Amino acid sequence: MHLTTEEKIELGLKQQGTINPAFGGINGDEPPQLTVEIGDPHLEEETAVDKSADLVYSLDDRPPWYLCILLGFQHYILAFGGIIAIPLILAEPLCIQDNNIAKSQLICTIFFVSGLCTLLQTTFGCRLPVLQGGTFSFITPTLAILALPKWQCPAPKVPVLLSMQAHNDTSPLQGESSDEVWMSRMREIQGAILVASLLQIFLGLSGLVGLVLRFIGPLAIAPTINLIGLSLFIEAGKKSGGHWGIAALTVCLILLFSQYLSKVDVPMITYKDKKWKVFQYPLFKLFSALFGMCGAWLICFLLTAFDVFPSKSSEYGFSARTDISLDAVVNSPWFHVPYPGQWGMPTVSVSSVLGMMAGVLASTMESIGDYYACARLSGAPPPPTHAINRGIAVEGIGCILAGLWGTGNGTTSYSQNIAALGITKVGSRLVIQTTGILMIVLGIFGKFGAVFITIPDPVIGGMFLVMFGMIAAVGISNLQYVDLNSSRNLLILGFSTFSGLVLPSWFQSNPGIIDTGTKELDQVIVVLFTTHMFIGGFFGFVLDNTIPGTEKERGIKSWQEKVQEGSKNTCDQSCYDIPFCNGVLKRFRCFRYLPFLPSYGKTQQGASN
Repeated sequence: MHLTTEEKIELGLKQQGTINPAFGGINGDEPPQLTVEIGDPHLEEETAVDKSADLVYSLDDRPPWYLCILLGFQHYILAFGGIIAIPLILAEPLCIQDNNIAKSQLICTIFFVSGLCTLLQTTFGCRLPVLQGGTFSFITPTLAILALPKWQCPAPKVPVLLSMQAHNDTSPLQGESSDEVWMSRMREIQGAILVASLLQIFLGLSGLVGLVLRFIGPLAIAPTINLIGLSLFIEAGKKSGGHWGIAALTVCLILLFSQYLSKVDVPMITYKDKKWKVFQYPLFKLFSALFGMCGAWLICFLLTAFDVFPSKSSEYGFSARTDISLDAVVNSPWFHVPYPGQWGMPTVSVSSVLGMMAGVLASTMESIGDYYACARLSGAPPPPTHAINRGIAVEGIGCILAGLWGTGNGTTSYSQNIAALGITKVGSRLVIQTTGILMIVLGIFGKFGAVFITIPDPVIGGMFLVMFGMIAAVGISNLQYVDLNSSRNLLILGFSTFSGLVLPSWFQSNPGIIDTGTKELDQVIVVLFTTHMFIGGFFGFVLDNTIPGTEKERGIKSWQEKVQEGSKNTCDQSCYDIPFCNGVLKRFRCFRYLPFLPSYGKTQQGASN
């Protein structure tokens, strides 16, 4: 195998004993040590396939409990930004922007359900170390639903007191009538997610995922994911507009840690074998979003303590104060155990369900690519068809759990946590299961969720600017597989993306223009045509499959080959088997016809072997 100069230097240092293997060795009975170097996390992209060869822990390995907790908490921190962003985005359309208690309960609920779904996926789903959390694919249809006239937030009857003297008092809008206002909206979103998620379960259990993938290529995926990020620019602007200086500071800090300092390994000290040891750790690369947000949060706290920011809500910069929402921390209970139906019985309407289905399909396509990437980085063979089908079905079940508990969102796999597997060289399933347990435990602490309410809006807005921009860029990155010199492809891409921006904007500006004589049909049309990614994905899918073009030109073949790129097998296909079920599945022939079971398609002789 050809080695670069950088790799040769690293190999020579390891042979001389200068660099220890990451987290110690795994041979013999000696427990792995923490006094280690992660190794070089900046290898060239072409060596990604070979990363599984030097894994410290592969898929089925079981690290010691203390290492599981440490690495599990790291994954929790990596997913933190994406998960907490969702309830903060939904706060305004749900009419709880000033109801800090409700926001803290929503944060606790989404962390709790994300932990449950992570345990389900890693144990009974695709069984890969895939962390589950809230998805931005559901945000766009949710905002379209809540933008309907009947879900507009009512004008408050009593002015909300935002002066500094009212911090420790309960807001006059925190009463029962105020709760019913936002809970009725939440129940509508719950019902839409519950019914729309049945489509994802059906796609998984029936095996139609593989059939659908044959007709979906980069020109349908790119505008869909791109518009998820682009359509949320208004939310980022609202938050950042509270104080553009603080928002810019947050962006600069995130860029500093994630880009400029990403190759800087921080020396850290640990005590092992009765002596202190120093090891290098890519701290900035792993926790860039957390450091950036916390750094800006700390500066806002200091500027608030020295009374630099104005104390009147009517003055510019007031939203950057950190003491606006202290009542959420004071009034929130220490423990809040989320439970199904805590906001009431979900309601179902046709328009909401059809709009949410667009989010379900986008989330499904995103997760399939994540499964292949996760298998490659965790030392597993490429996931077989039954594992993909089962993973998608379990994601649908996770979305149903999210709908029952009332997170206002669904669940999907988190790509940033999958990327972390390649950096830490730890692909153990047990580590991600530990993360799920941590999310459940921390989701029960009410005050823990309330602390995050005190993050100033401009800090959140700065994080949104980076995060939503990355989502849009991920969509664009799918175009690397298509021929961008083809006028056919440029037409499909341009028309799909532009229509996904123009049509929703026009329908939002003309809310009463649709009048078919049937109220329900009017709502269906409005929700679908105000969902950006539905418009972009629909036109991209139809045009790409109807306008003549070669497979090479469309990029479908190269895209699928890249997504399904194999890895060195450090475990056989048995790592995808459902635990405790092998004996039953081999005994009965009927299980060979179910596309989500390991016995699918196997002959009787193959099953017995």
